[in-house]
Amino acid sequence: MIPALMPNYNRADLAFERGEGAWLYTVDGRRFLDFGSGIATSSVGHNNPHLVDAITQQAQRVMHVSNLYRVPQAERLAARLVANSFADTAFFCNSGAEANEGMIKMIRRAQAKSGHPERTRIICFNGAFHGRTLATLSATGNPKYLDGFGPRVEGFDHVPLNNMNAVRDVITAETAGIMVEPVQGESGINAATPRFMQELRAACDEYGLFLGVDEVQSGMGRSGRLFAYEWSDITPDILSTAKGIAGGFPMGAVLTTETIARHMTPGSHGTTFGGSPLACAAANAVLDILLAPGFLAGVRDRAAQLDAGFDRLVATHPDIFTGRRGLGLLIGLKCKVDVATVQNAALAEGMLSVTAGDNVLRMLPPLTVTEADCTDALSMLDRAAQRVRAHLAATAKPENVA
Repeated sequence: MIPALMPNYNRADLAFERGEGAWLYTVDGRRFLDFGSGIATSSVGHNNPHLVDAITQQAQRVMHVSNLYRVPQAERLAARLVANSFADTAFFCNSGAEANEGMIKMIRRAQAKSGHPERTRIICFNGAFHGRTLATLSATGNPKYLDGFGPRVEGFDHVPLNNMNAVRDVITAETAGIMVEPVQGESGINAATPRFMQELRAACDEYGLFLGVDEVQSGMGRSGRLFAYEWSDITPDILSTAKGIAGGFPMGAVLTTETIARHMTPGSHGTTFGGSPLACAAANAVLDILLAPGFLAGVRDRAAQLDAGFDRLVATHPDIFTGRRGLGLLIGLKCKVDVATVQNAALAEGMLSVTAGDNVLRMLPPLTVTEADCTDALSMLDRAAQRVRAHLAATAKPENVA
């Protein structure tokens, strides 16, 4: 018999009843250091007092009114995001996939309404992950995720990341724009180089294309800056973000320029739940924390601490780890042994993490993680590596004796 809750997830046998900062507590009293953050979503930690208070107060007033009316909380959030980014305007939705759908639609519509209806194709990159809707799955291009869902949505061309010659080779008169993640999380924490991002910007300017940046995972402080594109010193035309934007409350956003957004006239796009008073109150509370003086510098400090510690782990356990990847608190450890074995060993030591492609252990602690938390994480991973080594030694087949 199929369970009442659809079995489309491979869930660990853990149920959490409460959290505090970077720690989660199970219903049976066990404590775990959360270096997964709900896949980069619990950005300001668990039970953050400021976030909880903002949600509680707003829920007691009004949670939802729809976009048939003004939403002052959304207006305030949009103004703050615009003031702290390249953008002129913001559209709010409910998830990363919905934000990327919106970005794709806005790029196509802006080209069409600017006199280029033939420009519908978007260049994407091998190893990308843009969401689980049919269009964003097609933009992702991973055959595993597309299996069984029929024909792909047409209009996406895929090339290798950090290969500008490949990008230029697929630009045609039908190309509308480029969609790139500054750091590919799902496929193994692969970063676009600053030079590559700058070359993408130059190519878009040369050919009249729009540069779209998918910061669903890398945005909202995760990289040590509000948005990861800032590290490349470029200005995108449009950006999607979600995950950590509201600290765990479902929300997404598309930020863009007037050049694109002026074509999104009433009726051209919409969402029932997006930009609700409750979601925007949560996101404003998160932004209070991220924009506080010194906060993002603190994220960079914790990233530097972990980078140095992970490098030591790689040097100490070369039979387990082969290298470190990432940007800010979006970090990957490339494993020499099966990554699931390492993840389970870390879990046995009390640490939660997430796997990624290319046999990479992905770590995404809350942006509020403390120095002591990071020290604990490094100790747990050191013990996990020893645990893996002992397990491999115990299960190794003896060599044949002549």
